[in-house]
Amino acid sequence: MTKNTPIVFCDFDGTITARESLEEVLKKFNPDAYDTMMARLKNQEVTIRDGVRIMVEGILSSRYPDILAFVRQIPIRPGFDELLDFLDALGIPFVVLSGGLRGMVEARLGPRVSRIHRIIAADIDVGYPYLRVFSNYESETELVAKAEVMKTFSYTKSIVIGDGITDIRMAIHGSLVFARNSLAAHLDQEGIKYRPWSDFFDICDELDKLL
Repeated sequence: MTKNTPIVFCDFDGTITARESLEEVLKKFNPDAYDTMMARLKNQEVTIRDGVRIMVEGILSSRYPDILAFVRQIPIRPGFDELLDFLDALGIPFVVLSGGLRGMVEARLGPRVSRIHRIIAADIDVGYPYLRVFSNYESETELVAKAEVMKTFSYTKSIVIGDGITDIRMAIHGSLVFARNSLAAHLDQEGIKYRPWSDFFDICDELDKLL
């Protein structure tokens, strides 16, 4: 990739997947902690980084294969493969930038992983009785500091695709932003420009006009 190449940074949970995969995993595999922690997160008593780590690390490592099997059943948002085809034809790298867990991302993407330029997410260590989370990209508040990760790439234009609050800083630093759900609502409040989208076909159509 040269410095003059545009690049796509795309969230995973609720963006590539049609439902919030990490949220569904935590609800199913650690429901008591999920209910308690979501209230604390809503009241800003704990950071997203610490909240997710606490919930994940309350799950037995022996359940990890069940988690991956569960994630593989979560639907992919329509048009994703077509977007990858579109970007491949233009030679534009596609980076998955997730605040969730790499193992879940790779399990759900399956053979598509070979088509992804890079997957950046937190990792899991199953060598203990309970899962342990570690990340090479965490900040004081985020397991994966997406905006900081973006700075490690060379590009002239960054195309950001997201749906939630963990995508806010990524969107602020994007050249062209596609937003939906709570991300779109936040950007509306802040007066930040973005393009709304429902599925990846919408993004293909817009990029076809713009690139």
